[in-house]
Amino acid sequence: MVRPPVRVGVVDIGTNSVRLLITDGESEAVRRVVVTGLGRGVDSTGHLDSDRMEKTVAVLAEYGAEMSGHQVSRPRAVATSATRDAANRETFLDRAEAALGVRPETISGEKEAELSYRGATDGVPFHEPVVVVDIGGGSTEIVTTSGGVSVDIGSVRLTDRVLGTERPVAPDLMAEAMAVADALLAKADPGITAGSVVGVAGTWTSLLAFDLPVYDSEKVHLAKLTRERLDDLVADLAAKNITEVAAIPSLDPGRAPVILGGAVVAGRVMELLDINEVVISERDLLDGLAASLLVQGGYA
Repeated sequence: MVRPPVRVGVVDIGTNSVRLLITDGESEAVRRVVVTGLGRGVDSTGHLDSDRMEKTVAVLAEYGAEMSGHQVSRPRAVATSATRDAANRETFLDRAEAALGVRPETISGEKEAELSYRGATDGVPFHEPVVVVDIGGGSTEIVTTSGGVSVDIGSVRLTDRVLGTERPVAPDLMAEAMAVADALLAKADPGITAGSVVGVAGTWTSLLAFDLPVYDSEKVHLAKLTRERLDDLVADLAAKNITEVAAIPSLDPGRAPVILGGAVVAGRVMELLDINEVVISERDLLDGLAASLLVQGGYA
């Protein structure tokens, strides 16, 4: 008797977006992302906002129904920076578990780094040594094969802490944002000359897609973003108001208030690593998490 393939369902509850992947390892049944802004304001208040929790829980209920409908046999959910930092995280996790059908695990930044590296590099012949950079809403992970460092700076956190949402942004405020990012990222320098630097998650993929008429994951995956182009994007985003940014055809409007913050972090990472280009990957923490569940015997 031929057994049906194991189908896993993995959910990443991030600071800015909530993502779902359902796969059997050979093909994807579902890959979705919804921007809920769960962690906006956590840096200053220490709490998850009730309205953003409500929006996130509603999305998780949809994801739970999709996993049930696709007969997922191995579900797993993780929550990252915003949930780690929030004093009311247990309240949120209780509600998330009820909606999703599995309790999210609040993972460390180091575990984020490990999963992102695995997801981005599995089966891809990058030039060694590989450095994977995952810019999230609340944290940024810089990781090599020997391990990674997680830094509490990301698109949402830098927006909340320095940039705000008033646009255009004055040059002195941009300089302050860069200085804040530099100070925090300094401890994450892997101390190697990278063969390939791979950028994963929504900041990198969104920035690469700005030159496309619509978002196209196939065109984004493994394309390169140069330092010169990124510098132009930072200047352009700093000069636009939020409405103008939201109107960019390839950008999820939910990312409009925080994409400048993410772009600043991206630029400072390139400065830190002294590189001129980043390879952008659509494969990241979600894929690493799925791979861990597809290993015989469960989590790895």
